[in-house]
Amino acid sequence: MLFKQLRLILTALAFLTRIPVPAWVGFVDTQLNQSVRYFPLIGLLVGALLAGVYSLATLFWPPALALLLALAFGLMLTGAFHEDGLADFYDGVYGGLTVERRLEIMKDSRVGTYGVLALLAVLGLKFTALLSAPSASVPLILIAGHGLSRAFAVSFIYTHDYARSSGGKVQVVAQGLSLPALGLALLIGLLPLLWLPVSMVWLLPPLLLLRLWLARTLSSKLGGYTGDALGAAQQLSETVFYMGVVALL
Repeated sequence: MLFKQLRLILTALAFLTRIPVPAWVGFVDTQLNQSVRYFPLIGLLVGALLAGVYSLATLFWPPALALLLALAFGLMLTGAFHEDGLADFYDGVYGGLTVERRLEIMKDSRVGTYGVLALLAVLGLKFTALLSAPSASVPLILIAGHGLSRAFAVSFIYTHDYARSSGGKVQVVAQGLSLPALGLALLIGLLPLLWLPVSMVWLLPPLLLLRLWLARTLSSKLGGYTGDALGAAQQLSETVFYMGVVALL
């Protein structure tokens, strides 16, 4: 039982990051589908690694440079997996007039104007928000933000249908998500919030509004979620979380 859960965790790690895993882990569809519950755990790991890079870098450089190094490390660690989804999502949703055309645009590897602007806005907002936070608080904020945002994205697998009939980055995880698996994902993603001030409960309204907007957009513009949409959900919720934390500190 424990070995199976370890295999699922390592499967999630291989899917979401560039970190190598042992060959015995394998990479079968059913295993990847079940590993979704551990996506927030991988988020916590990514956040912890970024926090470590930031803390180490502040020993040698000013906070702004240390933060840039940490964010750049995060892009290399994940292969800009979620950022790529964000760009494709905005290109498709705002560049197509029909559901079919939007999905077609999102599969195009080229990045358009909407995608570039979305990336610049999100990366700029994340950097500025984190730079505005007390330096000592940044590591915990990074860990919490990466865990929470992946739980936020996973929730759409439970509430929405997969938009594509075939193909796509996450088709193998689009078999649905059980309520217990969703509960575990949310529990893992929300756990770091226990170390933040009680006032952070006011983060819930903006995150709820973001989820309502995304849910409506996915249903009306795409007919469900895609891998790119999940990447956008992760990036947007992470950004809103950082901005909210800074406003409440």
